Amino acid sequence: MGGVVIGSFHAMRKGILTSTSAGNDGPSPFTITNFAPWLLSVAATTINREFLTKVSLGNNKIFEGDQINPFDLKNQTFPLIYGGSASNSGYDASECDINSLDEKLVKGKIVYCDSNSDGEGPLLAGAAGFLGKGRLFGDTSFNLPLPGSSLSYNEAGEVYKYIRSNSNPIATISRSKEVTDARSPYIPNYSSRGPNPFTPNILKPDIAAPGSVILAAWSPIAPSTDLGVKGLRYNIISGTSMACPHATAAAAYIKSFHPTWSPAAIRSSLMTTAKRLSSKINPDAEFAYGSGLINPIKAPYPGLVYDTDELDYVKFLCGAGYTNDDILQYITGTNKVKCSKGNSISATNLNYPSFALSTSTSESITHVFHRTVTNVGSAHSKYKAKVVAPKGLNVIVSPSVLSFTSIGQKLSFTVTLKGKIDGVIASTSLLWDDGTFQVRRPIIVYIAP
Repeated sequence: MGGVVIGSFHAMRKGILTSTSAGNDGPSPFTITNFAPWLLSVAATTINREFLTKVSLGNNKIFEGDQINPFDLKNQTFPLIYGGSASNSGYDASECDINSLDEKLVKGKIVYCDSNSDGEGPLLAGAAGFLGKGRLFGDTSFNLPLPGSSLSYNEAGEVYKYIRSNSNPIATISRSKEVTDARSPYIPNYSSRGPNPFTPNILKPDIAAPGSVILAAWSPIAPSTDLGVKGLRYNIISGTSMACPHATAAAAYIKSFHPTWSPAAIRSSLMTTAKRLSSKINPDAEFAYGSGLINPIKAPYPGLVYDTDELDYVKFLCGAGYTNDDILQYITGTNKVKCSKGNSISATNLNYPSFALSTSTSESITHVFHRTVTNVGSAHSKYKAKVVAPKGLNVIVSPSVLSFTSIGQKLSFTVTLKGKIDGVIASTSLLWDDGTFQVRRPIIVYIAP
């Protein structure tokens, strides 16, 4: 158990929601790093801005790569050289790693690299610029320390062929231009993915927030690159550590409207009001974006919340096998909690604002989830359940109508999944709708590896 898991449990006990980054180890599955059910785990999304950097070759071919190039070469051309042809003795410089390039061969030239280089190797060798290879959809752009651009594999191949077929290859790199990314928002490759490696039947991440190419204030005494360059007052960076502050601010905004709400209620309001993202653009579906993109405008008015308290989490720990008194005391900080008979719940029955279920390839599913919602919308309201079952599954909500007569009233329901999923992931959502509030929560069933 890490410090964040234990510390966030104690914060939850004091009424504080801990907001954490999902991690930057994507897009592989099971890479999410913060997944305890009492904290908020935040994935990163793109925003509708991207930077394109034009590369012009001496043969009049022009390519548009990415990376953020703030330098203006004013169309001046420079000799173009392949990094692998400019190696220091004992090094392979094809990927332009630090210390691999021979300064005498690359100084004042643009270096083509067989990798998506960060430019630090060419910079230290005195290069005028560099071209990287391997840009993929979902990759994010970074602020460069020298003129540069990252090209797709096909475009980079054209550059390499030009270098090999010309005795005096030249190129220039234009200053980056900002354009609208019509595909946004989507989850960039770096954002860590689920499933939850610790508790497979609790969906993580919980939510997604803007985290790519974020322009923000920067301490002038903090280095802006690994080379220790200082002095910037603003910087553009990417990561789930950029997404997490957005979600944290949204949680604080909700708290300003509802100072007595529990951490679980605040998390629930963020999750159930989020905008679901496209699984066509994000094939990992909810394992990439959780409940979806935060909507801070709607979040203070969720209509219904899924509340959970300390006792519920203790029961969850008991149900997860943490029955040893020493381990329970280690997490909770008290010796007063025990895993007595009947004092446990399964992960699928924790009152969480999402449904997740792992299954095997050949397994036919029959599983019942139990949930309770608290009315925080209109005193007299009637919510109707709406759900579109994914192929191969039958989704039954009982009761299908929840009728409230007061604020704070709690009502319970079940969701039954029956059938067999078609594919590796099957996802949909349950929507409770009273005509004013739409309370959405994801449902995901997946084949466990």
